[in-house]
Amino acid sequence: MIRVEIPGTGPVNIQNVMFDYNGTIAADGRLLDGVGAAMNRLAHRLDFHVVTADTFGSVQAQLEGVKAQVVLISNQNQDQKKLDVLNHIGPDTTLAVGNGVNDALMLKQAVLGVAVLGEEGMALPALMSADVMIRHILDVFAFFENPKRLIATLRN
Repeated sequence: MIRVEIPGTGPVNIQNVMFDYNGTIAADGRLLDGVGAAMNRLAHRLDFHVVTADTFGSVQAQLEGVKAQVVLISNQNQDQKKLDVLNHIGPDTTLAVGNGVNDALMLKQAVLGVAVLGEEGMALPALMSADVMIRHILDVFAFFENPKRLIATLRN
């Protein structure tokens, strides 16, 4: 678990990190460089969950050897299914990361929602539902390695 004291907001305890796959930690079905290593480096402190409809059919192979739980969902009502997964693992201790319209509900309900611009761009509903916007997925791992970055962004 990582505890972040945010002035004006209070403490945030993060036990889980929930990722969308395509557009967030992967592009065109391929895991982005550095993501697997970053997850493995932090797996002793955080539980990682990757939620996807697996459009390219590649998530299992791409995450082989990565310490993350893969949750496959169907193509219908993806936004609600992602929210259901978030509610199952615990929104009060989960930081959610996504870039699409189907990520907006989980970003809004998580203790912290992070919208990532990435290679695919970002949907406006994802941005409007998030607490923080980052330019690249590796920036979210930098928050965990140096929480002062997150504090500087969110302090009141």
